[in-house]
Amino acid sequence: MKHLNFILAGLFFLCGLCCRAQVLPLEENVVLNTKEGQIKGKMLLPGGVKTCPVVLIIAGSGPTDMDGNSAIGNLRNNSLKFLAEGLAANGIASLRFDKRGIGTSASAGKEESKLRFEDYVNDVTGWIDYLAKEKRFTTITVAGHSEGALIGMLACQNRPKVKGYISVAGAGRPAYEIIEAQVAAQQNPEAVRKEVASINESLKNGKEVSDVPAYLQSLYRASVQPYLISWFKYNPRTVIASVKVPVLIVQGKNDIQVSVEDAEFLKKGCPAAELLLIDKMNHVLKDCESKAVQQQMLTYGNPSLPVNSTLIASVSTFVKKLKRLPLKCPACDAPLREIHFGPAPNPVWLVLCGRASDGVAVVSYVDKPSLWIK
Repeated sequence: MKHLNFILAGLFFLCGLCCRAQVLPLEENVVLNTKEGQIKGKMLLPGGVKTCPVVLIIAGSGPTDMDGNSAIGNLRNNSLKFLAEGLAANGIASLRFDKRGIGTSASAGKEESKLRFEDYVNDVTGWIDYLAKEKRFTTITVAGHSEGALIGMLACQNRPKVKGYISVAGAGRPAYEIIEAQVAAQQNPEAVRKEVASINESLKNGKEVSDVPAYLQSLYRASVQPYLISWFKYNPRTVIASVKVPVLIVQGKNDIQVSVEDAEFLKKGCPAAELLLIDKMNHVLKDCESKAVQQQMLTYGNPSLPVNSTLIASVSTFVKKLKRLPLKCPACDAPLREIHFGPAPNPVWLVLCGRASDGVAVVSYVDKPSLWIK
């Protein structure tokens, strides 16, 4: 009997160890207050840690919610939810949110005619500032999926607390180029392609078009044209060139919405970026053996199919490599003023010292001073 009690006690002890080792992530509801209403999101925190990196996850275009699910066709895939859970399992927190006018943030929506692309950018900068006030986060990384990639690369600029940026299935071309390519791919008559190109040319120049044909009203209706004008201003290849933090570009090879060529365009815009092309991964971040639409749609509507494991591992590795910069100059202890990111593969931070306007401190990736130049 004593032997049995000893064995049972040992089993309970081992079970206790396992329970402590597998601490479940913690979820918090978060709110960003705007003039139009509340934008709501969720923070997922790895259990059992006091401080950790955090990733701000930005969903793609249309009625896509914080989990990556779309109201169009009731396509539930939970892609961004799985991404957040994968990061938490690797000791990384995340914040994802419903865009204004979508899901739990419906009350913050604007009239279509008043909505601008910059509204989404400003919302993300608001979330960055929200996270910057949190002392429990060691670094902030901005990660945008699809259209969210362009929003993210715009929002993370002039935000010194952001230490990294990730484009996941982000377009490398302006929106008007994508629209024209999609119209051509659908084998529309040449007259339709010319009409689309003509309307886009006007919108690119900031001019609304009044005589839109009936068959193009769903795309170019009067109420959406101001938004398109604001969106067409941005070329991702140009925008990513001005991102001054480490960049990771991730693209699935079986994505039928955004191509590998788009990722390569982004890489050309930011040569120092890491480029990761993932076999089989599609636009909703899941493995799909074929680019055939029928097989692709099976993954778009499967809420239990996990996201690609290489994606989780690579994003986690990238985020963990990021380091927090010192707040003071390592040479003279003066406050640091400006930060510039140096080229790969061994990035350095060039920091203008707040005290010596003609001096540049060269700080290594592990926050140790290596040189002071007068």
